[in-house]
Amino acid sequence: MEKQEIRTFGRRHGKKLSPRKMALINDLLPALMPNPENSGRRILEIGFGAGEHVRALTNDNPDAEIIGAEPFVNGVAALLSAITDDKTNALLPPYRNIRIWPDDVRILLRDAKYMFDEIWILHPDPWPKARHEKRRLLQAEFITLLSQHLKNGGRIIIGTDHWDYYDWILDQVKNTSMYIVSGEFKIIETRYQHKNMADTAAPKYLILGHQNGI
Repeated sequence: MEKQEIRTFGRRHGKKLSPRKMALINDLLPALMPNPENSGRRILEIGFGAGEHVRALTNDNPDAEIIGAEPFVNGVAALLSAITDDKTNALLPPYRNIRIWPDDVRILLRDAKYMFDEIWILHPDPWPKARHEKRRLLQAEFITLLSQHLKNGGRIIIGTDHWDYYDWILDQVKNTSMYIVSGEFKIIETRYQHKNMADTAAPKYLILGHQNGI
């Protein structure tokens, strides 16, 4: 039975890439694709934007494989540019544990071998108009999918500056097997956090885990 086509909302392409970034996409990106056979600690960030937090995760977790999933090619190119030497295009040593999935993360998660210690989703598009609610990423069905790829004792960290969206996510969690570990978290500095398109006082965070921590 064929897999149903996945529809991804939001842009795939932005402004034209520089020759260097095009070279990184063509030459380096294939070598950084995730491998489900890898073992050890593994952390996933979904929708990494320009990749600032992916790099921070790498610095904080040098022993873990960090997978960033982002379908927006300009964001992928920005991360590749930031983790490579600007003269040789060689991958910089601190970032050798980064892997990049340049497509919808749900395609990656078709492989049951991908299990994660942490899954991060920071500032997903809130799609604030009522008619666009079905486009929101953090539907109960998607949270359930993530839970199937979360290791025992693992956690899902969600952050948004759109408080209505935050409340909506809380309602979605009620329709899953996940439970709320905490709603307290230090503010994570990213380009999108600084933009604060919702014009709220501060982001809100949500940490989810398996029932009884297993």
